[in-house]
Amino acid sequence: MPKNWALKVDQFFNANPNCIIATVHVDSFPSDLPLEPNIREPNRKSSTYRQIFDSLTTEPEKFFSRHSGIVLCANKVKPNSKKTQLELEILEASEGGSDGIINGGHTVLAFQQAREYKYDLTQARVKVTIHIGLSEDEAKDIALASNTSAPVDARSKVNARGDYKFIKQFLAQLERDEETKFRIAYYQNQSGAPKSPQCNVNHLIKLMNCLDRNKYNPDSKSRTKHPPVSNTPSLSEAERERLSKLLPLLPKGLWIEQRLFQVIEEHITKPRKKGVVDLASIDPRKNTLLPDSRYSFGFAAPADIAMPIVAAYRVFLDEQYNWIIPFDEFAEDFLQHLWNNYYKKYLVSEKLAGNTVGSKICRNLVIWDNIYLSAQSYLNQQLMKMVGSKNNKREELKLVN
Repeated sequence: MPKNWALKVDQFFNANPNCIIATVHVDSFPSDLPLEPNIREPNRKSSTYRQIFDSLTTEPEKFFSRHSGIVLCANKVKPNSKKTQLELEILEASEGGSDGIINGGHTVLAFQQAREYKYDLTQARVKVTIHIGLSEDEAKDIALASNTSAPVDARSKVNARGDYKFIKQFLAQLERDEETKFRIAYYQNQSGAPKSPQCNVNHLIKLMNCLDRNKYNPDSKSRTKHPPVSNTPSLSEAERERLSKLLPLLPKGLWIEQRLFQVIEEHITKPRKKGVVDLASIDPRKNTLLPDSRYSFGFAAPADIAMPIVAAYRVFLDEQYNWIIPFDEFAEDFLQHLWNNYYKKYLVSEKLAGNTVGSKICRNLVIWDNIYLSAQSYLNQQLMKMVGSKNNKREELKLVN
């Protein structure tokens, strides 16, 4: 059912048949208007919020002239008989509406907080622009254009355009199949989503990129030998199509990352010297949450620490992204091989040298090359064992005959 909210106004006028601009009282402004059209949630720790709050509470009578205003979308708007109040009819998202605050979430939060702290806001006014009957796409377009007073991260804009929908749908099905829950942040200040960089939707895209053996193949003539691990600023239709083909590999990428974190945890909880962590950039004073809610760790590691390891697994994929060897038959042994023969030694040597690795892992092509070559060597050994095993079986069959 549609819900109704009332705005107390001094005056208003129709900018066009589907847009009303009003001077609205702050002290009675509804704080529970939906944020559906907005591309990010308000953050009371941000400089944007603090500036609005300070301006509102120090000189509330000047707030109207100092603030750019709030932008709303409503299904219908009806003034009362005395024209001192505007009644808004808001459709919920489940009803197909995109109504609520398009721009001004930080401002409404400041109103709410100032009232809770008992500030006198009776003289404060704010300009409110109300768009009537916008479609979802129209509301998103205005939201993207309006949120420019403070930086909005690229992820929030991509989410507002609906470009992450194919990932959300895949994860929803995966949650049902595996009876788990994924904690993924798709936009700025998303409530209920952890700030751990591993839980950023772009981290999932990085994992998938690491498994694209067609686009990132050191044996080809392509310049892009190894996957980039920088954030994806936008998703074109071609990129979404490519990533859609890689989505079935995402659970394996998540497993590799989870297993590497478990191996690191086993290593640092059984050190040679108790209380000493001999791995570069591993901080036991902090925590890390991974996208799958079943995995949390009592140490912090660089967000991209697993990427070279995940990327090594692409050696085992054919051009159709099928595993040359069944994943479960080699995955654990291969990870232990990379850890014991190379990666652990690298992290220990960097620690001894007094270095941090952090994002340098992404730019260190020597690491990516060495691990990739190690993966090729490991695959060749496994294939030779398989051929040898088949030959032995054939010999046994001949002897039986």
